[in-house]
Amino acid sequence: MTQQVVRVLVADDHPIVLDGVTLALQSTSWLRVAGYARCGREAIDAVTRSRPEVVLLDLRLPDMLGPEVVRAMLALDPAVKIVLFTAHADHPALQAALAAGAHGVVLKDTERADLVDVIARIIAGERVVSVDVQPDNGILVNRKLREHGLTRREYDILRRVAMGETNPEIAAALGLTRNTVKTYLQRTLEKLGARNRVEALSKASQLGIL
Repeated sequence: MTQQVVRVLVADDHPIVLDGVTLALQSTSWLRVAGYARCGREAIDAVTRSRPEVVLLDLRLPDMLGPEVVRAMLALDPAVKIVLFTAHADHPALQAALAAGAHGVVLKDTERADLVDVIARIIAGERVVSVDVQPDNGILVNRKLREHGLTRREYDILRRVAMGETNPEIAAALGLTRNTVKTYLQRTLEKLGARNRVEALSKASQLGIL
């Protein structure tokens, strides 16, 4: 059993989840709650401020998606262990967040003992994914895109935005010009009724596209 006290940052925008996780962690002698965050920016700032060993990160926060938060956290503290904590086992952003460096995935309906076990294993150096993460849930994504009038190219660019890539990085990765990427993004914002990238990511997340 892990002996050292492990500090855990809980990043979730639902109070009931924060309360439930707090109770679960408090009943384990070697775990401590290092702090809370209810949006991506707060979570990133808390990594520097609270210095947690582990972050329980909701995949969908109001201002950012998991992949972007994971990248930013690891840039600040490469040693921090990030566990994606989600109710959406089939969410397209799961694989992207794991590719960005997350150390595990746990569903929100997981039993307390199982959550504690996952944290212990990740602290010990394992990578633990407790759900079947599909490489590309193509059928579901394509249906969602059709419902909201988005093309696959617009989706690919939006997903890269969610991973924190800049327009030049997206252009290089997809073999497009920067102006073309900008045009695709503008069309995507218009279709989603969003004023900026953050709002577009939030709306796409709410619609189940990201």
